[in-house]
Amino acid sequence: MSFKAEDMKLISTITDLTDIPSGAINIRVDGQAVIRNSSPNISVGPNDDGTGLKVEIKAGTRDEAVHVPVIVTKAGFKDKVYNTFIVNEDADVTIIAGCGIHNDSHADSGHDGIHTIIVKKGSHMKYVEKHYGEGSGRGKKILNPTTDITVEDGASAEMELVQIAGVDDTLRSTIARIHENDSLKITERLMTHDDQRAESLIDVYLKGTGGNAQILSRAVARDKSSQVFKAALIGQADALGHLECDAIIMDQAKIQSVPQLVAEDAQAVLTHEAAIGKIAGEQLVKLMSLGLSEEEAVNTIIEGFLK
Repeated sequence: MSFKAEDMKLISTITDLTDIPSGAINIRVDGQAVIRNSSPNISVGPNDDGTGLKVEIKAGTRDEAVHVPVIVTKAGFKDKVYNTFIVNEDADVTIIAGCGIHNDSHADSGHDGIHTIIVKKGSHMKYVEKHYGEGSGRGKKILNPTTDITVEDGASAEMELVQIAGVDDTLRSTIARIHENDSLKITERLMTHDDQRAESLIDVYLKGTGGNAQILSRAVARDKSSQVFKAALIGQADALGHLECDAIIMDQAKIQSVPQLVAEDAQAVLTHEAAIGKIAGEQLVKLMSLGLSEEEAVNTIIEGFLK
């Protein structure tokens, strides 16, 4: 199947693809799977009740990826999908998801992605989810991802959650359960501007001895946008957890950061750092002394901060 140029632009923005790869892939457009392929080691198909997707990675798979992007282009369309990802034992895989919305209408468009992820014993998974909105209409671009991830004994996972630009409203909810000798790293990068609103809720349960979890948040709020970040580490065993949230606030924006540590075991070690502030004047002066305009200097600082 060939895509229109504007559709391919959305896909490229959220996945970095410049063309459609061979191998395991599912591309969903306005509620329909328009491309769906499995590979010898990765099964891609409908879930049991037909409400979404089931992706299963064969045990022992190494250095493979599956792309499952979603785009919404139909005026006023609101999409909801339930996806399940199962990474079987001793596998190593990258899952590239995300959603892009193009809305030129006065009606709101949106996508709700409800994801269940299971990373089984001895496996490693990297999960990348990028969100992006564009369009000239007054209708909102709304994205509400919900993720429930379980990391089983001796497994590890990395989650990279990115909001690029153009999303008017978002509620991002992530619940994770970490078992014995597991590790999980969640990195969230978020940009809001104009009157956009974003709320991020993360709860990580450290349930097994030797578990390790990190939550790292970087956020920039511009114009009159608002953000709420709430994250909790719940230590239920002899495990380590660290939570770090840093934000840059500009113009008339508002940011609320609520880190929470809950120890339910005397051996749990939990730490956090949090900071909200404006761009330092000396940073601007230094970059402007190198020939950048003030706007270019601000954009350079923000780009570096969100990397």
